[in-house]
Amino acid sequence: MTTRNSFAKSVWTRSTIAALALGLLLLPASRTAHAARLHDFAALPQNVQSQSEADDARREREEAQREKEEERREREQDKREAEQDRIEHLQELYDDGREDLDDEHYERALSKFTELVKLNGPQTDAALYWKAYAENKLGRKAAALASIADIKSKYAQSRWRKDAEALEFEVKQSTGSAKPNPEAEPDDLKALALRALWQSDPEHALPVTEKMMNGSGSPKYKANILFVAAQSGSPQAMDLLTKTAKGQSNPDLQRKAVEYLAMFGGGKSSSVLKELYGSTSDESVKRSIIRSYLLSGDKASLFAAAKNEKNESLRKEAIRTLGLTGGTSELEQLYQSETSLDVKREILQAFFLSGDSKRMEQTAMGEKDTELRRTAIRNLGLMGKSDLLQSIYAKETDYSLKEEVLNAYFLSGNAKALVAVAKAEKDPSLKKKAVEKLSLMGSKEGNEYLMEILNK
Repeated sequence: MTTRNSFAKSVWTRSTIAALALGLLLLPASRTAHAARLHDFAALPQNVQSQSEADDARREREEAQREKEEERREREQDKREAEQDRIEHLQELYDDGREDLDDEHYERALSKFTELVKLNGPQTDAALYWKAYAENKLGRKAAALASIADIKSKYAQSRWRKDAEALEFEVKQSTGSAKPNPEAEPDDLKALALRALWQSDPEHALPVTEKMMNGSGSPKYKANILFVAAQSGSPQAMDLLTKTAKGQSNPDLQRKAVEYLAMFGGGKSSSVLKELYGSTSDESVKRSIIRSYLLSGDKASLFAAAKNEKNESLRKEAIRTLGLTGGTSELEQLYQSETSLDVKREILQAFFLSGDSKRMEQTAMGEKDTELRRTAIRNLGLMGKSDLLQSIYAKETDYSLKEEVLNAYFLSGNAKALVAVAKAEKDPSLKKKAVEKLSLMGSKEGNEYLMEILNK
């Protein structure tokens, strides 16, 4: 028993000594670890600050990249819009010049057609003809003959050549270098006689009118003849308009025939215009047909042009016109099937023209492409949909889209909403942008808030 107790005591003693030794061995390490933890704790604020600075730097880089990408997209969009503006400016100059001729403002017309010739657009041959026409009316015969010579030398295959040669004969006749036709009657007397004939006997009026259309009269005179015939609404008049619209006369007469078909042709004109649209390659004639669909409200034909037209400018014209006719269901089909972001943006603009805010809301809230969302948000601002914008701003996490909402508030003149953002926004950059826009608006609400800032 004594021996067993001595052995147990010996084992306990050795175990205790081993434990103490182990503790002594571990003690320095424990102190080192504890010291390290204290050091880490002391360094924690500095690490947090470094992380915050890194987050700020990352955010600034992302914002700079986003702004760079946005600038690139804006440059591309500006380029497309500039080309579209150029085309529209040329057409506007041409149309204004023709109106000036109709109103006998020949000096103003001459100025516009001279500018068109210098710009050297697609209507240059037509502009040269009308320039010569105005110069002749102003008594500047030599200048008129020089303009006609330009058409004959530079645009030998132009459909304006025949009219230019007829005008040349008229100019030379007035100077005594060409013999007048003793059997010719004044144009106003012919127009009166022709109007009476179309109202009473369109069957006999048709061949007389066709002879006049093939004669040496000016395009302006021939357009008046077409109008006289169209007013009768007779089947013979519709045949004449159809033949002129499909023919190889100068484009001005074709466009007039298209216009009169839409005005006076009723339902029968739709198939004629559709056939002509598919067969002609003349952009100006196609554009006239698209515009004629607005007069007739032909959404089906506009939808077909908007969907299938290869010319980008004409396609956009069809899309915009579809919006003006209220063709929202057709626009929705186009939007769902379209892959081009540029065309989708144009469709959104057409929805805007139609006054449809539903598609704008859907795009602003659910569209994947940021640029399309920006377009929709901007349009919602122009449509005065402040409640929707407020909801979008509250839910949105994308900085650029929040900024676009601020732009939309600015465009709609909604200073109250900008003040609310400036007061509640935690992001210093967005808050600053809201204040910047308020400083430009000069509104009562905005100025009161700006005074609050100054008085703090």
